[in-house]
Amino acid sequence: MTRDTLFSPFEVIDGDRSKGLVLVADHAGRALPDEYGSLGLPEAEFERHIAYDIGVERVTRALARLLDAPAVMARFSRLLIDANRGEDDPTLIRQLYDGTVIAANYPISPEERERRLDHYYRPYHDALGSMVASVAEETRAAPFLFSIHSFTPAMQGRARPWHVSILWDSDDRAVRPLLEALRADPALVVGDNEPYDGALRGDTMFRHAITSGYAHALIEIRQDLIATPEGAAGWAARLAPMLETVNAMPQMHAIERYGSRTGPV
Repeated sequence: MTRDTLFSPFEVIDGDRSKGLVLVADHAGRALPDEYGSLGLPEAEFERHIAYDIGVERVTRALARLLDAPAVMARFSRLLIDANRGEDDPTLIRQLYDGTVIAANYPISPEERERRLDHYYRPYHDALGSMVASVAEETRAAPFLFSIHSFTPAMQGRARPWHVSILWDSDDRAVRPLLEALRADPALVVGDNEPYDGALRGDTMFRHAITSGYAHALIEIRQDLIATPEGAAGWAARLAPMLETVNAMPQMHAIERYGSRTGPV
């Protein structure tokens, strides 16, 4: 964890916007603004998956470099506020997460909730929305959004066997070729909407892709595989040619409205 007196809630990595691809990393960071201290938690909690998606920052930076693609990453810890939730989601600001009580979030006043939305969550989504719009303007076509996440190898005592998974709601344009490419490696256990369901109303892909009819996919990589610089670099090298192939497909840059399994869009 790092703390900043002058805190920027997001980082933008620029790239060739004419390629039509935007990389997204909602849980890349674990930083906190100086005024929040450590949210009442021991420093060790910020080494855990509850604070951020382990390995994702390195994977995102490497992919942005290999693909020369722009990326937008959240810098704040998900324990402050979760960038990949809708504003009305009950898990937007967690009070309990995988056995840990977040003291500074319990209780939380409506004013403090609004403050975190206004200072951290909304600026991140504004930055991502601006990037998506600029790519669409540059290409005169729909951008393809690729969201990068990681998951802990075990949760609440249950082992998770997948090495990698693709999460999605109803639009399978990018999902099917990505799953096919990953499953071509017999050494990989590949999940489809594991260990979570990709249909989450109000999340980042819902907000920036589904509502606009943009092709998208969310990848989950098991954290022990990307926790080291070597592991993260290896996975970025594995994924980069897959993303180049998928991004070159014409259907990735057409507006097609598939709706959502969560209800009307």
